[in-house]
Formats: sequence, C-alpha cells, structure tokens
Amino acid sequence: MNRARMLLLAVAALAVSAILTVFVYRQLSARLRPELDEQQLQIIVAAENLPLGTLLEETHLKTAPWAQGIPIEGAFENTADVVGRGVIVPMVINEPVIETKLAPQDAGAGLSTIIPEGMRAVSLRVNDVVGVSGFALPGSRVDVILSGNAEGAGGIDISKVVLENVEVIAAGQNIERNAKGEPKKVNVITVLVTPEQAQVVALASLDGQIRLALRNPLDLEQADPAPFRRASLYIGSSTDAMPPPVVEPSQGKKRVVR
Repeated sequence: MNRARMLLLAVAALAVSAILTVFVYRQLSARLRPELDEQQLQIIVAAENLPLGTLLEETHLKTAPWAQGIPIEGAFENTADVVGRGVIVPMVINEPVIETKLAPQDAGAGLSTIIPEGMRAVSLRVNDVVGVSGFALPGSRVDVILSGNAEGAGGIDISKVVLENVEVIAAGQNIERNAKGEPKKVNVITVLVTPEQAQVVALASLDGQIRLALRNPLDLEQADPAPFRRASLYIGSSTDAMPPPVVEPSQGKKRVVR
C-alpha cells in the first residue's frame, strides 16, 4: 500500500515538474523573440562570399530579417538599389550589405573603385627580388627604395628610401587580399599613393633601380633614413650613412659642399 502511494506521488511530482518546465520555456521564448513579426525588417545581405571588386548581381544577394529596434546605418531593403554596384570591402555570406562597402552608383567594379578620393594607383614592374619574393600582396605595406645617382657617370651611387609605408592594392591582376599570406609571383605591383608621391615613383623609375621593402602593417613610424653611399659598403662602419650637404655662404650666393 505504502509502495503504491509513493509511486503515485512520484508520478504526480514528475507531471508537475514537466508542466512547470514547459511553462517556463514558453515564457522565456516569448521574451527572447520579437513580440510581433512586424517589428522585423527585411534587409539585403550577401548570398555568398563577395570578394573585392565584385560587380553585384541579383544572384549575389538575398533578403534576411533584422530587428527593427537595432537599425544598421546604410543598410538596403531593395536589391535594385545595390545591383550593378562594385564591392570595395570584401563581404562574407549573410553579411549585411551597407553603403560604405560599395562603390558609388555607375562607378563600375574592379581596381578603380577601391582607390580612395584624392589618391592614385601607380604600377611598378617587378621581379622576384623587387617584389619581395612574391610576398608583396594586396593589403601589405612597403617602403620604396631607389638605388642610383643623380649625376650620371662618375657620380656617387647611393640608395635612398623615397616613399614609406605605402599600401599595395594589387599584385598582378589580383586585387584580393590573401588570407593565408601565400607568396605569388607577379610582374607588376600596384601601390596606392598621393599625386605627389606618384611623381616621385615616376622619376625614381627613370633614374635608377627600385626595390620594395616589406614592413609590418602595424609599424606606422616614418623612419626617414639618410641616403647610403655605395662606397660605405667597402669602407667605414655599417652605419656610415651619407651626410647631408653643408651649405656655406659665399659672396651672397650659397655653395653646397659635399
């Protein structure tokens, strides 16, 4: 008798706990999800991974629900507003498509769309040595070093860092960043520079040999090293940089002493 009563109590307790569990679950679920479907927006997201330079088509896009209470600045609700625009920031699948990740309307796609306003893209012909053995990939930062002399035959051969911390935006025809950092042999490296720096690169390409020095992208310091003389490789110390010219007054004119 006692045994049957205990079994009955156990079944009743199990039933009550199951009812309480279902009740608590429903209450929590109702609080965690939006109260009404009307409180959600349908925004445009990427239907697949979209690399840099992609010209968007309808197949690249889809809609997804988004909470109205958490708006995204620059998001789109209609695919017609983004079809035909170029991608200037790589996107992954299901990532919201926003204004700052797209090129202006009718700007097209490809390399020209990722050049910021006021900047220029300049290409340098390179080999394995100049291109830092294939590691000068899109997104990396480099210094541009010129080796030569400004006086022609018989002049002093020097090396000089003419540009520092410039960004590589294309390696060959590839404008995508390599997440694995794998080397890639290319014939041309394209760097992002100001108009003034573009003139420096153009003259450096004529006057001597150009080398690229790969640098840490977190290293933003401008070292501005002094030019280094070729003769210093064979005499003097390893830090015997070329001293700056000394300007001396001479009867109202300035004479440069080297």
